[in-house]
Amino acid sequence: MSHTDRLAGIRQQMQEQGVNAYIIPSADPHMSEYLPDYYKGIYFASGFTGSAGTLVITPDFAGLWTDARYFEQAEEQLAGFGFELVKLKVQHSPEYIQWLGSRLKKGETVAFDGRLMSLQLAQLLQQQLGSRGIQLAGQHDFLNAVWADRPSLPTAPAFLLDEKITGKSAEEKLQEVRSALKVAGADYHLISSLDDIAWLFNLRGSDVKANPVVLSFALISQDKAVLFIDDVKLTDQDKARLEKAGVTLQAYDAVANALSQLPASSTIFLDPKRTCQALFEQVPTQMGVVQDTNPSTVLKAVKNEVEAANTRITMVKDGVALTRFFKWLEENLGKTEITEISLADQLRAFRAEQDGFVGESFDTIAGYREHGALPHYKATPESDVPLKAEGLFLLDSGGQYQTGTTDITRVISLGKLTEEEKADYTLVLKGMIDGSTARFPKGTRGYQIDAITRKPLWDHARNYGHGTGHGVGFFLNVHEGPHVFNATPTPIDIELGMITSVEPGIYRPGRYGIRIENLVLTIVDEVNEFAEFYTFETLTQFIIDTAPVNKDLLEKHHIQWLNSYNQGVVEKLGPHLTEEELAWLKEKAMAI
Repeated sequence: MSHTDRLAGIRQQMQEQGVNAYIIPSADPHMSEYLPDYYKGIYFASGFTGSAGTLVITPDFAGLWTDARYFEQAEEQLAGFGFELVKLKVQHSPEYIQWLGSRLKKGETVAFDGRLMSLQLAQLLQQQLGSRGIQLAGQHDFLNAVWADRPSLPTAPAFLLDEKITGKSAEEKLQEVRSALKVAGADYHLISSLDDIAWLFNLRGSDVKANPVVLSFALISQDKAVLFIDDVKLTDQDKARLEKAGVTLQAYDAVANALSQLPASSTIFLDPKRTCQALFEQVPTQMGVVQDTNPSTVLKAVKNEVEAANTRITMVKDGVALTRFFKWLEENLGKTEITEISLADQLRAFRAEQDGFVGESFDTIAGYREHGALPHYKATPESDVPLKAEGLFLLDSGGQYQTGTTDITRVISLGKLTEEEKADYTLVLKGMIDGSTARFPKGTRGYQIDAITRKPLWDHARNYGHGTGHGVGFFLNVHEGPHVFNATPTPIDIELGMITSVEPGIYRPGRYGIRIENLVLTIVDEVNEFAEFYTFETLTQFIIDTAPVNKDLLEKHHIQWLNSYNQGVVEKLGPHLTEEELAWLKEKAMAI
C-alpha cells in the first residue's frame, strides 16, 4: 500500500466516523522522542523519517508541521504523497492548533489517539479549540486499519545496572522521589517516561533504537513501588533484586486498571508533558491531581560523582575509537571508495571494539558537502555519496556504553577549502569555545548560555536554526531534559552536575554545513561576595581539526584554549593508542 493509499484509507475512516480533522503526533504512550517501530505512525502515513513533527489531516489537506532541522528533508520525503510541509516558526510549538481553529467550524470534530497525545497538549487543544465549540475525540486510531503489517511491540531482554556504575541504588532513588512527593502533597506518583523509569530502577534495555530503555510504567506511593513491565524481559536474579528493593511487578498493560482503582480521596502527582491523555482519563475524577515535572527528571539530570567519573572514562574510550576512525579515513580516502554509509559502519565497528560498548546513541549523521547542511541528515542508499579529497565533511555521532553516553560532532577538511568555508568554520569554533568556557552565576538558565554561544556568529550576521545544547543522559537517552540551551526562556536553572552539549553551527543549503559539538559538565568555578559562579568542564575527548581555522578571526584566548584542548586530548588518549596512532594524533594536534 502506497502512502497515497494510506492517506486515502485514513480519510475514509474520518468520513465514516464524522471526523473533520485527524492529528498524528510523533509520540508513543510514554511521550518518547524516539519511538518503537509500532508507534512510528508519521513515517508509516507520510514517509517522513524525522524525530519531530505532527501530521494534521483534513478531507482536503494533509500537512506536516516540523521545524527548521527538517525543512529540506521533509520537502524531499513528502513529495508526491499528498502531504505538504508546514514550517514551524517556533521549534516544538503546536502551531497547528491555531491553524485548526481558523478552519474548523463550531460543532466539527478533531480526533486523535489519546495514547499518543500528552495531557498538556490535550488540555491546550481543549482550551483553544473546545472554547470555540469544536469537539475533541481522543479514542481514534485510524492507522491500525490500514497498517496491515504493523510491527509488534518489542520483546528484547532488559537488565539492571550495578550500583558501582550508577552510584545510587534503586532504594535510594525511590526515597528521593518519595521525599519530593511529600513536599508536593501527593500520595501517588505515575511515571510514564521511559528514561525516568530506567533511571529510578537502574533498569536498561533495548526497546527503542539507540535509547537503552524498556517499555514500562511505574506507580509510586510512600509504601509501594509498582513497575508495570513484561516480566519475561527480566531474569530471575533481577526480579529478586527489584523485590528486595520493595518493587512489585505487574503486567505492562495493567497500569490503566491500577489507576482506576486508586482511592478517590487521595492525590496523584503526574507530569502533564510526559503522561498521555488516555491514561489520565483512567484516574478517578474525584482524585486530587498535582501536575508538575517528574521529580526523577530533575534528579536524573544532576549526575552524581560516580556517574561523572564513569562518563570521563567513557569519553576516553570514545576518543580512542574516533582516533582510529579518522586515521583510517585519512589513510584510505582516494584509495578505496568510502561513502557516507560505509564510513558510518566503519565508525560503529571501531566503537564496538571498546569495552562496555552497547550501541550507537543515535543514527550517525555523516554529511559530505551539501549533506552537511541538513542538521539531521541520515544517508540512505538513494542519497549516499562517496567522499572525495575536497570540501568539508560533517560527522555527528555517539555511543552508548554501560558507563555513559557520548555525542560528538566534528567537521574536517578533506581539501581545497574556500575562504568562506574557513571563516564559517572558525566562527562556529569560536562560538563553541565561548559557550564551553562561560563563567556564570548560580541561577543562570539555558537561554543565556545559548546567547553567549551565538554572539560570535551574530557579530558576523550568521545564525543557526536549532538549539545550542541539550541535556545528555548517563547510559540513557542522548536528549535528556529538563535543561536545554536554546532561545526558549525555559525556567530551568543550569545546575551543578548537569551534562549538556554545546553545538553551534552554520548551514549553507546546497553547499555545506558546519557544527562542532562537545559535551560539558557544570562545575563550581568561584564563590565570592557577588555570587556562586559556575563554569563547564569539557568531557568530550577528541581533537578539533585546525586545518580549516582562520586565526585572524580568533582572539588570543580562543587560540590558547584550542591548543590546550587538543594537547589534553593527546595526553588522555595516548596511553590507550599504539605508537603509530599516537604519532598521527600528535601531528593533528599540533599547536596553531
